[in-house]
Amino acid sequence: MINYRFKMTEFTANKDKKLEIQVDGSKYLRIPIKTHIIKSGDDLKEVIESNAGELLQEGDYIFISEKIVAISQGRSFPIKDIHPSKMAILLSRYVLKTPYGIGIGSPHTMELAIRDVGWPRIILGIVVAVLTKPFGIRGMFYRVCGPRARAIDGPCDYTLPPYNKYAKMAPENPNKVARELASVFNNEVVIIDANDLGVNVLGKSSRDVSNKFCEQVFRDNPLGQTNEQTPVCIVRQVKNNK
Repeated sequence: MINYRFKMTEFTANKDKKLEIQVDGSKYLRIPIKTHIIKSGDDLKEVIESNAGELLQEGDYIFISEKIVAISQGRSFPIKDIHPSKMAILLSRYVLKTPYGIGIGSPHTMELAIRDVGWPRIILGIVVAVLTKPFGIRGMFYRVCGPRARAIDGPCDYTLPPYNKYAKMAPENPNKVARELASVFNNEVVIIDANDLGVNVLGKSSRDVSNKFCEQVFRDNPLGQTNEQTPVCIVRQVKNNK
């Protein structure tokens, strides 16, 4: 494990992750920021200020897990309070399950997808995915249904309580949230959905921050996928590594 020291502060990567990554010939440091367990109504400005404010430098990027944005907006719901329709139960049977998250592969998360995206688009996505699968084409369901459907997720064994019994929608207006946070901290902000299968950018404070850069700098998911409790990350270009 490699430790770096900036301004007399020591940073440590999450377990089995690396602090540093190379993107287009430049090195970047990904500093995981631990927070309390975010709840509905929490102010993300206060969360970032209290946990990362003293660490931020000019030119840093603030990457935020889309999950805590959705939770703070009240878009995460106890499973017991979600009552799947017959259509949600039926459609969920056609969704590929992975070890990295339920996605909309359960009746409860499918019900949220139907509410948020609409059942016509969900059905179209499933039809297109079924028709293209024999030709080796993957991912068409989410191409049709969009990032809002991709960001819906349910409880997993490794999810921190109480959210191991919750399902959540995608965050509302993630670009607006990113812009508002950027105006407070004077750093570019990215709201990201990352797991060990891939990276999806849901919101950015500026179009000048390319999706390609975000995907590359987060391609190994430095925030982790279990109980790290680090939903915020400072991304900093390493200009002098001595």
